[in-house]
Amino acid sequence: MTDLYAHTPNKNGEWHKLEDHLIEVARLATKFANKFEAGEIAKWIGLWHDLGKSNPEFQNYLKACQRDERHEKVPHSIWGAVLAYQLINQNKKNDRWKEIALTIAGHHSGMDQPGSLSQRLEERIQNNQVLFQKVVKYARGLPSPPTVNLPELTRTQRELFIRMLFSTLVDADYLDTEKHFNEKQYILRQNQQGIENLWSRFDAEQKQFVSAANTGTTVNKIRKEVYELCDKSASGQPGIYRMTVPTGGGKTRSGLAFALKHATVNKMDRVIVAIPYTSIIDQTAKEYRKILGSDAVLEHHSQISIPANESQDAAYVLLRLAYENWDAPLIVTTTVQLFESLFSNKPGKVRKLHNLSRSVILIDEVQALPPELLTPTLDILRELVDRYHVSVVLSTATQPSFEASYYLKPFQGLQVFEIVPKETYQEYFKKLKRVIYKLKEKPVSWQELADEISKEKQILVVLNTRKDALSLIEALSDKEDVFHLSTLLCGIHRKLILREVKRRLKSGLSVRLISTQVIEAGVDIDFPIVYRAIGPLDRIVQAAGRCNREGKLSQEQLGRVVIFEPSEGRTPKGPYKTGLEKAKLLLAQHNISELHNPELYRVYFEKLFADVDTDKKKIQTHREILDYPTVNSEYKLIEQNTVSVLINCNSATKRLKEWKHQPCRRTWQRLQPLLVNMFNYEVQKLKAEGWLEQISDELYFSMGTYEKLKGLVPAIYDPSDLIQ
Repeated sequence: MTDLYAHTPNKNGEWHKLEDHLIEVARLATKFANKFEAGEIAKWIGLWHDLGKSNPEFQNYLKACQRDERHEKVPHSIWGAVLAYQLINQNKKNDRWKEIALTIAGHHSGMDQPGSLSQRLEERIQNNQVLFQKVVKYARGLPSPPTVNLPELTRTQRELFIRMLFSTLVDADYLDTEKHFNEKQYILRQNQQGIENLWSRFDAEQKQFVSAANTGTTVNKIRKEVYELCDKSASGQPGIYRMTVPTGGGKTRSGLAFALKHATVNKMDRVIVAIPYTSIIDQTAKEYRKILGSDAVLEHHSQISIPANESQDAAYVLLRLAYENWDAPLIVTTTVQLFESLFSNKPGKVRKLHNLSRSVILIDEVQALPPELLTPTLDILRELVDRYHVSVVLSTATQPSFEASYYLKPFQGLQVFEIVPKETYQEYFKKLKRVIYKLKEKPVSWQELADEISKEKQILVVLNTRKDALSLIEALSDKEDVFHLSTLLCGIHRKLILREVKRRLKSGLSVRLISTQVIEAGVDIDFPIVYRAIGPLDRIVQAAGRCNREGKLSQEQLGRVVIFEPSEGRTPKGPYKTGLEKAKLLLAQHNISELHNPELYRVYFEKLFADVDTDKKKIQTHREILDYPTVNSEYKLIEQNTVSVLINCNSATKRLKEWKHQPCRRTWQRLQPLLVNMFNYEVQKLKAEGWLEQISDELYFSMGTYEKLKGLVPAIYDPSDLIQ
């Protein structure tokens, strides 16, 4: 066979032979898909995914790219799909061409829906017979595709199955390309330590931790018991687990213990911890690295985004390789990143999905998932458990009533294993009573609130929006002991703020922390007084978890949690506003002390979901007809698209230079801690005003000053602190 090429030469001047590329991609895709018994069809997809590169015009295009000459792009990803469609669809009755054609045709630009794709495929066959015959001739010279027996699946099961096949193809394609262009980085990926090594390391560290800890306090006794319950449950079979632990009960450490041991016992490959807020990722990853070592944890915040096309320019190809594939044994990411990837049709986002197979997925603060997306979200989790050897851990301090049919219909008939028995949890809830709740009867202005909190030496104030936080900071008149925490701050800055706040708390110095919701879940911090703007009930109890967290205050002088309504405040839209209104109604009907009663949260969630359409956007209907583009556009944990903005500082400038010089996963990860996420509409406005310089499709550089207290100040319009 005449030498044809898949990519331009690497830095050593070596061309990437097309046949070698197809065979290696087929091998890798087979290996990945074997984990869910789909290796045969993945091999077929891998062998045919780049058949279009055998087109002489494409070979001329590659050579033009190598000489840095202008040349019209030559589409190639469609031709393997054309061949599969023609071969399988001859009698017009067999629709199993979709497994192969949808994945191959979309491996650069994203998966289409079958109706649109079949029309494009028919047009190619009719209008390009000469080229089609050349592609057929080249395919005959390759190893023959294997005989495939596809599983019988429901429509939504098939939708996920095809997406998982798509993932194996994209990752295999990117990995072999990376091996050609950046062999050093490729080799580094192959040297990941196994999950069993992480468990052994954790187990040894835990023994030292227990011997050094003061187990005399009620809090530490409960944390020890929770850990033991997790350790015991971890030997169970794969499935769905619930871990309900009151705030301060040690969920972060014990949850990791369960996941690592469970993965080891059940011969799984990795643990994925999904958290609602970026600020908690920072802290959780730091805690895990302290236990397991700096090389053990992959932190995945923002997703680099590049235009989806078939460009073969070397710089553009290298950009694609920066997409994460979650090949590490322990991943800490956001719920946005996890779930939007599970419903995506974009190659960069979907690349990592096959690595969910044979994994433990721990979803922290599961009650924060949007009610309007609950049916498709839970359905896909169940499918991961049923068909992909996944265990799911639903972790929270205020677990919704999972038995209610309106809430967990997708889980009906499936056993949910309780890590902490209900009676034990209720007992812990009573024992961990560390605060007294107070409710202000009248709304307060920012100035009234500022005057009140100025009288306290150490206090945390949690507000509903970033703009509210800045308004209160303005009312405090730049006092030296005032600190601010929100997603207006980049990751590095948030870490520094938390470190300084903890130092002041420990030293008895004055500290007033004004924060948004990012402080509430999982942030290990302990204030004697917390003020919380009225919000959803589960958020209020999360804020209370930052008050007297270690139980060091006496029973006569418990921590104080004050719930108030800002007269000038803003309320985020959507599910958050619904939860706030339900909480406001409940607090008007019940004594404030009922916040110590777990039964109140059951009533709250029942009311919250009673009027909610849990598939408001009809995601399941679109999934049933394999409408991947619509599913991708409709399934959004954050309604508006977000864009990454790099702050203006010396370190950011230096790292940006590295990224431009060598765009890859390593240089992108170095940029992540210096990014602030903003809504696209904000970015366009600020760009027009000269505040932002566009670096790439969804990456901007801030031209304005990054303030020490407030962060990236122009970005004050975002009512949500969920970050990709």
